[in-house]
Amino acid sequence: MAYYRRTGDVPPKRHTQHRRPDGALYYEELMGEEGFSSDSSLLYHRGVPSAIVDASPWELPDQSLTENRPLVPRHLRLHALGAADWKAVDPVTGRRLVLGNADVRISYVVAGESSPLYRNAVGDEVVYVESGAATVETVFGVLAARQGDYVVLPRSTTHRWVPAGSEPLRAYAIEASSHVAPPGRYLSRYGQLLEHAPYCERDLHGPDEPLLVEGTDVELLVRHRGGEHGVTGTRYVVPTHPFDVVGWDGCLYPYTFNVADFEPVTGRVHQPPPVHQVFAGEGFVICNFVPRKVDYHPLAVPVPYYHSNVDSDEVMFYCGGDYEARKGSGIGQGSISLHPGGHSHGPQPGAVERALGAEFFDELAVMVDTFRPLALGEGGLAAEDPGYAWTWSGRGPTG
Repeated sequence: MAYYRRTGDVPPKRHTQHRRPDGALYYEELMGEEGFSSDSSLLYHRGVPSAIVDASPWELPDQSLTENRPLVPRHLRLHALGAADWKAVDPVTGRRLVLGNADVRISYVVAGESSPLYRNAVGDEVVYVESGAATVETVFGVLAARQGDYVVLPRSTTHRWVPAGSEPLRAYAIEASSHVAPPGRYLSRYGQLLEHAPYCERDLHGPDEPLLVEGTDVELLVRHRGGEHGVTGTRYVVPTHPFDVVGWDGCLYPYTFNVADFEPVTGRVHQPPPVHQVFAGEGFVICNFVPRKVDYHPLAVPVPYYHSNVDSDEVMFYCGGDYEARKGSGIGQGSISLHPGGHSHGPQPGAVERALGAEFFDELAVMVDTFRPLALGEGGLAAEDPGYAWTWSGRGPTG
C-alpha cells in the first residue's frame, strides 16, 4: 500500500546514524516486500531485531485439508465452532481452519483471551471482525479493531490481539500465501487510490504513535512455510521485547478499514461481483456486499442471475442483514456458502420473484473468490449443514 506514514522518532535521512539519548545507536531495520523492489518501511529498534536466545517447534492448530469430493455446494455454520470456554480462547492459536488451498486459508475463531506475540511469515493476513472489539498491538504501534473492521497485517508483522469488552471477539481470518493490496485498477501508477475507487486513504487507519514495551526473554510464535501441509511453526524466545520501535516511516504497515466506509457501486441492472472488490491477493480476491440501493431499471431482477464459476470457487461469509438470494436455504448470520467451480449456482427457488420491485438490500457479506479449488479444514467439516446441496431441487440424493 504505497501511502506514506511516519510516526515517532526517525532521523532526517535514511541509513544514517540515529542515536539514543545516552549516545548508543538505535538499530535500523528495513521491512520490505519483493526483495527490495516494492513497498517497505524503516523501523528503529532499541534492541537487536535479529536476536534470539531459544527456538523450538510450535505445533499449529490442525491444518489438514479434505478435498471437496463429491463436488457439491456447501453450507458451513461457523457459529457452531464457538466453544463454551471462549474466554480462555485467543484469536491466534484458537483459530479453526475452515477452507484452504495453496494460496489462501480461511479460519474462524471466537475468543476472549489475549493472544501470544505472533508473526505470520507465510503471507499477509486480512482479519474481518464479525463482532466484538480488540486492541491489536503491533511492532508499528496500536490498532483499535471494532465490528466491521478489516485488520490488514503485512507478512511478518509481529503483533498481539487483546480482545476488549464483555462480549466475545468473533473473527474471520483470511491468511494469504502472498501480499494483499487494493486492486490495481483502483490505483494510480504511483499508488494513490483513484476517484472511482470505492474507498480512499482517509478510510485507512494505521498506527499513530510507537508502542514501547519493556521485557526480557519474551516468547514469540512464528508461522512459516514448511511441514506436511505447507505451513508449520516455530517458537522463539527473544532477549528483548519486540515492541521496542521508537519510530518508523514508509509505505508498509498494518491498518484497519471498516466495511461501513465502502461506497457501493450500483446500476440500472444487476452489477457483477468485481464492483464489490475490496482487496486482491495472489490467486484470490476479497469482495464485500454492503447495504445498498439496488437496480433501478423498471424490469430489473435485483438478485444475482444463475452463474457458473468456470475459473473460481466462491465463498460467501454472511455477517449482517438479510441476504435476499439465499432465503429458504438455511443460511443466516455466521454462515458460509461454498459454491465450487464446476457447479452452476444462483438464487434459491422463489428468491427472484420475491425480489422483484425491491429498491434496497440490507445485507452484509464478505466474499473470497479463489482461482484454485478449495478444500475443507477440520472446522469446515465440523460446521457443515449436510442438506444444503439439495435445497435448489428440494430432493435429497435418494429422491
